[in-house]
Amino acid sequence: MRVGVFGAGYIGLVTGACLASLGHRVVVRDIVPARVEMLRAGQVPLYEPGLEDLLRQNRDRLTFTLDAAEALEGTEVAFVCVDTPPSASGDADLSRVWSVVAELGSAPELKALVVKSTVPVGTGEQIRGVLETSGLGHLGYASNPEFTAEGRAVRDFLRPDRVVIGAEETETARLVTALHEGIDAPVEVMGVASAEMVKLAANALLATKITFINEIAAVCERTGADVLEVARAVGLDHRLGPHFLNAGLGYGGSCFPKDSRALRAMASNSGHPFQLLSAVIEVNDLQPRRAVQRLKDRLGGLRGRRVALLGLTFKPDTDDMREAPSEVLAARLLAEGCEVTGWDPMARLPDREPWTTRVRRTKTVAEAAEDCDALVVVTEWAELRDVDWSDVAHRMRGRVLFDGRNALDREELASQGFVCMAVGRAAAGED
Repeated sequence: MRVGVFGAGYIGLVTGACLASLGHRVVVRDIVPARVEMLRAGQVPLYEPGLEDLLRQNRDRLTFTLDAAEALEGTEVAFVCVDTPPSASGDADLSRVWSVVAELGSAPELKALVVKSTVPVGTGEQIRGVLETSGLGHLGYASNPEFTAEGRAVRDFLRPDRVVIGAEETETARLVTALHEGIDAPVEVMGVASAEMVKLAANALLATKITFINEIAAVCERTGADVLEVARAVGLDHRLGPHFLNAGLGYGGSCFPKDSRALRAMASNSGHPFQLLSAVIEVNDLQPRRAVQRLKDRLGGLRGRRVALLGLTFKPDTDDMREAPSEVLAARLLAEGCEVTGWDPMARLPDREPWTTRVRRTKTVAEAAEDCDALVVVTEWAELRDVDWSDVAHRMRGRVLFDGRNALDREELASQGFVCMAVGRAAAGED
C-alpha cells in the first residue's frame, strides 16, 4: 500500500521505516524544514538503535516532504504520529492532531485515517464527527496505539507483544491489519475508545510498578533490607514478573510522565479522582530530590561541592532528555550551591539553562570526575562498565559514588576506595 505518515519524530520515523520494511511505499511528512532536509540527505535527526540502518535499507520506498498534499497524493492510509504534549491543565494538547485532520482535504484515494499518537479516550469520536462535517465521512477511522520503548523501538514495532487496532468498521480493521502483515504477533481488534484506553492504562501500570519498587526501596533503606534481593524474589512470582521492578531515580521520557498526567486529568474531567495515579506521580517527582537529600546528608552539606552526573538522558540507548531525572538533579544541586559537571555519550542537551552554561559537559567520565566530591550514576549506560574506576577515584577530591540505578558492582567500587551509595541498599565502603 501507499502510506502517508504525519510526523517525523520518534514514533513517525520508526513507523515509516518499519512499514517500508514490510513492503509499503511510505511518504513521511513533517513541518520542520531542517529535519526533512536531513532525512532527504540520509541523516537521522535522532538516535534510535537500528533506525538509521532501516531507513537506509528501505530508502527506495521512503520519501520525506514538507507538503501535506504530497503526503496524501495516491495515499490509501494516513497515519497520525505527531506529539501530544501536556497542556497547562495536564490534558494532552491535541493541536497537532487537529492540524493533520484539517489538512486531509480531498484525498480521493484515501481509505482510512489511523491515529498512532497517544490521545485521550473519546478523541476518535470527536475526529469522526469532524470528518463527517468536512465531507470525509467515507473515510475509515482507526486507533492503532504504539507500544514502542525508546532504545528498542524498531524491535518493538517489528516484534511486538500485540498489535492493537481500534475500529468500529470491520473493513477498516481488516485494512489496518493487512498493513501489519509480516509481523508475527496477536492482533487485538476492539472499539476505538478501548484502544485509546489501552495505551494510557499500560503506561500508567508500568509507571506504578516502577514507583512501587521505589517506595519499597525507601523502606529497605530504613530497615536494612536489600531492594535487589527483594525485587529478585518478588519477580519470580509468575503473577507479578520481574519487569519494571528496578529501583532507581524514577521514570522519565516522553511517555510515562505525560501519559500518566493526561490519564489523571482525563479521569478528573470525567468526575473520577484517580488517587492511585496521583500518588504515583507524586512519588516519582520526589525520587530525584530524595537522592539529593541523601547526598547532602552524606557530604555534610552541598554548598561549595562539585558533583558529576554520569548519564543525562532518561534511559540508555537514546539521546532523549525529556523529563529526565538529570533535569531535577542538576537544578537541585545548583540550587544547593554545587558546581555540576555532566557526562553522557548521546544526550541532545536542551538549548536552555542549566545546560547551556551552568552544567559543564565532558567527553569522558574521568574528565567529569576531576576534583569532584561525589558522582551520581543517573543513566545506566553500558559504557560505565568499562570505566577505569581506579583512575576515576584518583582524580576525585572525595570518594562518594551514588549509584542511582543500582547498575554497578558496589563491592568492586568499594575496593577502589569509593563509598558506594545505592537506592534501597546499604552503602558499601563505609569508613
